[in-house]
Amino acid sequence: MPYVMVDIESDGPIPGDYSMVCFGAVVVEPGLSRTFYGRLRPISEQFIPEALAVSGFSREECLAFDEPTTVMEKFRDWLSTLGKGRLMFISDNNGFDWQFINWYFHHFLGENPFGHSSQNLGSLYKGLAKDTFVNFKHLRKTLHTHDPVDDARGNAEALLQMKDMGLKISFS
Repeated sequence: MPYVMVDIESDGPIPGDYSMVCFGAVVVEPGLSRTFYGRLRPISEQFIPEALAVSGFSREECLAFDEPTTVMEKFRDWLSTLGKGRLMFISDNNGFDWQFINWYFHHFLGENPFGHSSQNLGSLYKGLAKDTFVNFKHLRKTLHTHDPVDDARGNAEALLQMKDMGLKISFS
């Protein structure tokens, strides 16, 4: 079961009313060499300037990005190369990242190759540490830059560290 660490950047708090600006994905495995990156044209006229600023892109730049359908098709096709079996979506904040990826897959392609569930990296670490007040972010090696591939890579590094710490998990 391949674990795919995902991070998204958006121009607002919810999909549909606001747009996913870009996202990155990293297959969690030694080397972290299999990655995906997509930039998507806005689907709405609405955006929150402060939210968009986090991505580092201007609204004008976003308007020149690829059509969402095309990006989601490419992401689905990339995911299909990861092998047979169930794909596991995991992210630092799956309540946020999942809602955008799930909505975009269903809205533009009619289905989500990840199915109907996701995992939260922070919750896994809290369970491993047996402490709901701890944070995993010290386990990242790659700096958190708001480039979604960098951020997904750093989170994947943390998950690999958790496995070394005794988390029972299989990445195949």
